[in-house]
Amino acid sequence: MIDLYYWTTPNGHKITLFLEEAQVPYQIKPIHIGKGEQFAPDFLRIAPNNRIPVIVDHAPQDGGEPLPLFESGAILLYLADKTGQFIAPDLRGRNDTLQWLFWQMGGLGPMAGQNHHFSQYAPEKLPYAIERYVKETARLYAVMDKRLADREFLAGEYSIADMASYPWIVPHERQGQNLNDFPNVKRWFEAIKARPATARAYARAQEVNPGSKPTVDDESRKHLFGQNAATVKR
Repeated sequence: MIDLYYWTTPNGHKITLFLEEAQVPYQIKPIHIGKGEQFAPDFLRIAPNNRIPVIVDHAPQDGGEPLPLFESGAILLYLADKTGQFIAPDLRGRNDTLQWLFWQMGGLGPMAGQNHHFSQYAPEKLPYAIERYVKETARLYAVMDKRLADREFLAGEYSIADMASYPWIVPHERQGQNLNDFPNVKRWFEAIKARPATARAYARAQEVNPGSKPTVDDESRKHLFGQNAATVKR
């Protein structure tokens, strides 16, 4: 059994996508980040970066004590290795998958996240920041579109690289992107959206956060955007 500490964000969706695809038994432990639940002492013991998602594997392969793990990319890689699914077994295929997983972790996610922040949530609309991140998001979409021109998924077969990237494409309209400008991304997106496991994963999100209520509101801003070094040290 896997315990998944989760909220309905793109990074949270990555892990439910995998668990539903691989049919791994899991239970969701909601961490409402808009209410500051990520700062609870019990959560910080397994999540030193006070972020979701986190898993606790109660049956690790070494037979030892339950294993906690944070960072969505690390979790996806751990689960792929544990189950032997959604990552190629050969040297070249595995590293092809990993480079696109890290591309998402280091590029698509952070840049789209800054796009969301400055265009949707920042108290002051800064045209330079908005333009900078909307353009960089578009550049990354174009990189993905070019990659998908001659293959169905990012690493050939459906993999953890696709699971990492898909949730960050779901809010494309909020990112100022039109999928019609990226036909290969659009085809890829629709193929993943049609997978039964994707539907199940997003149905779990509705159970946790009915109606997908926005995480960011006036009350939650202090928890989401008011952190600094003192927050960690206290």
